[in-house]
Amino acid sequence: MAENFKIEQHPVKITVMKKTYNPEMVERYAANPADWAPCSHFEIGDEYITDPVRPWDMPEGFCGWAWADIQRMVYGMARGGQKCFVTCCTDGYRPVIFKLERIDP
Repeated sequence: MAENFKIEQHPVKITVMKKTYNPEMVERYAANPADWAPCSHFEIGDEYITDPVRPWDMPEGFCGWAWADIQRMVYGMARGGQKCFVTCCTDGYRPVIFKLERIDP
């Protein structure tokens, strides 16, 4: 007999902590180095809150590439996983570092 259980549903706050830029990598490996600059999508301190019921949905205004990199961690946290985590997008030329925080009631 199956026991009743409730799936945890938490919003997760995503905060932009740091933007980095690796000009030596751009100069060495990018096809058009002059076209590259630090990420312009985010600013340090930007905050996004995920939907606790639909944590797989990307927050409005978030970068799709960065979301593809962090969404699994966000989903796990929204379902009761780790309370706080620091991660980044996988853009080796200009990675952005995010702090993820599970928001408990």
